[in-house]
Amino acid sequence: MAETVTSKNMALAKAINESLRRALDTDPKVLVMGEDVGKLGGVFRVTDGLQKDFGESRVIDTPLAESGIVGTAIGLALRGYRPVVEIQFDGFVFPAYDQIVTQLAKMHARSLGKVKLPVVVRIPYGGGIGAVEHHSESPESLFAHVAGLKVVSPSNASDAYWMMQQAIQSDDPVIFFEPKRRYWDKAEVDTEAIPGPLHTARVVREGTDLTLVAYGPMVKLCQEVADAAAEEGRSLEVLDLRSVSPLDFDAIQASVEKTRRLVVVHEAPVFFGSGAEIAARITERCFYHLEAPVLRVGGYHAPYPPARLEESYLPDLDRVLDAVDRSLAY
Repeated sequence: MAETVTSKNMALAKAINESLRRALDTDPKVLVMGEDVGKLGGVFRVTDGLQKDFGESRVIDTPLAESGIVGTAIGLALRGYRPVVEIQFDGFVFPAYDQIVTQLAKMHARSLGKVKLPVVVRIPYGGGIGAVEHHSESPESLFAHVAGLKVVSPSNASDAYWMMQQAIQSDDPVIFFEPKRRYWDKAEVDTEAIPGPLHTARVVREGTDLTLVAYGPMVKLCQEVADAAAEEGRSLEVLDLRSVSPLDFDAIQASVEKTRRLVVVHEAPVFFGSGAEIAARITERCFYHLEAPVLRVGGYHAPYPPARLEESYLPDLDRVLDAVDRSLAY
């Protein structure tokens, strides 16, 4: 008997599409909603073909009204559905911010645990695609600050597939940040593998001299930094957080106790970014292990610039390597 092939090479966007398809196929309570997610298949074609195969009552083209999209999803979740809503671009989420932080995040606590809202809010985020204003934001820290929300971001196709499955199955609301610059990066996806827990970090490269921590779009950059550092005889460990809230501090601590140095990298501004919480907590936990202060590399505390300037705004190989050099100089 021939073996069943469960591993496929696919782009990150395709992996999310396949994951949504599987969820729609196995659970009639799963719905996909958003602007242009149906007939068009989404502006990045992440939902391509889903409405054709599952119908307009399961894959729903909504009006251009983000607050209405999330508000409707909350009502549907109260009736037992599991809506997956798309915010077309990161900068468009703010009209829905009130619904997300005031209603979606708080209903479970407000009802003393009696009401659950299994809603997934998909948000393509980050820069690197030469987009116009409001299309390249990184607002993950705004949502990580809100109790009652889970905030995750895959860095590769395999995680995108399985983390979407886990997010849809979660009884808590999940903000699912999709790194749009990595939509076309391909990787092997085993659609029958047993995944680890949703909110655990993963070491994607072993090292001994310094730990690089990142999530979403910056994981690939950190792997490139580790390759470049290896040419100079330096061994860098790369840790993919996968989840921004909750954070897997145990995994970070274990890595830092081994390497004794930490650099945190994210596209979002360094000021009040997720790296600040990581730096503070790891300094508390690993004070007697650290041989250098925790350093952070990220965007600047300024509005996201026009496309022609984004390469100067976003962390790149040289900026991260400079942080590595500064840390190792202590």
